[in-house]
Amino acid sequence: MKKKQQYPGGGADAWPHGAPLGGAPAGLGSWKRRVSLLPFLRFSLRDYGFCMATLLVFCLGSLFYQLSGGPPRFLLDLRQYLGNSTYLDDHGPPPSKVLPFPSQVVYNRVGKCGSRTVVLLLRILSEKHGFNLVTSDIHNKTRLTKNEQMELIKNISTAEQPYLFTRHVHFLNFSRFGGDQPVYINIIRDPVNRFLSNYFFRRFGDWRGEQNHMIRTPSMRQEERYLDINECILENYPECSNPRLFYIIPYFCGQHPRCREPGEWALERAKLNVNENFLLVGILEELEDVLLLLERFLPHYFKGVLSIYKDPGGLVLCRTEEQIERSPKRSPAASRSSAGQGPHATPASLARSDAHVNSALPGAALDPVT
Repeated sequence: MKKKQQYPGGGADAWPHGAPLGGAPAGLGSWKRRVSLLPFLRFSLRDYGFCMATLLVFCLGSLFYQLSGGPPRFLLDLRQYLGNSTYLDDHGPPPSKVLPFPSQVVYNRVGKCGSRTVVLLLRILSEKHGFNLVTSDIHNKTRLTKNEQMELIKNISTAEQPYLFTRHVHFLNFSRFGGDQPVYINIIRDPVNRFLSNYFFRRFGDWRGEQNHMIRTPSMRQEERYLDINECILENYPECSNPRLFYIIPYFCGQHPRCREPGEWALERAKLNVNENFLLVGILEELEDVLLLLERFLPHYFKGVLSIYKDPGGLVLCRTEEQIERSPKRSPAASRSSAGQGPHATPASLARSDAHVNSALPGAALDPVT
């Protein structure tokens, strides 16, 4: 009687779970060696179904993650490790728009320093170049509480970019409240000339209307309105005994209470802010040079500003240059000497410091800010 051959596994069938993939081997001996070397190739239809079910669950899970807002965390970690692109890079939300030039500019203009002329130019330039000019109807509130600073910074920061915000307000530190610090620009003038301009402005207004001064100072008596400035200073009238020559400094010092106290602390802090946060602080007496620098440094905002300013038919400007030319003739020696003494010397020091910076600019490489 012929003995029945036994196969691995104790059965009479060489392939109790079905023939291996690719058909039966050429010889039984070679198959035995493969079975011993590659046992994982031995699987049944049930094993095959389990593998396919696992793959299906994985695919559905991946799809669920993508539809729920992104890939699994381990894919993000893998992407960081390998440095390759992921699904989120190609199909996620578009990245924020990064402009190749300063997209946030603040002009915290100083009163009676030609700001109305510059604002008129900005209105024309905003239409020409398409930037967002953000102005304010508040003209007499330069000092803000902490809450008011936070609210104003929030409103400015959420404006459509590129924007240029302008208002009479003391320097604001955006980074203190977690905001992006914008580019600052400003224009100042000789503090005595600013005092003289304000003296006549309070009495006779400006080009905007013949009755503008009556609205601003309705209670001023006629003899006071036509009071000669020399007499006002020499007779020590209250308006001229405290000429507020320190007025300019807080626009660069900031909102700290000590910024409103005339002294070296406020002056030094103002100089520090000018060096760290202001792209340019111009001198009104050199307005054309200032506009030329602005056109060069911020071309996306100020390109063509000088030609607009010089065009007599293109813009109705306030009489800034006329006031600048005539102010020294009206300035008595008493006001000049008092401006160089005590705490009133600090605005002049800031003006001299800024004039020194600006005087070096024309000789430098005037590359636009990018």
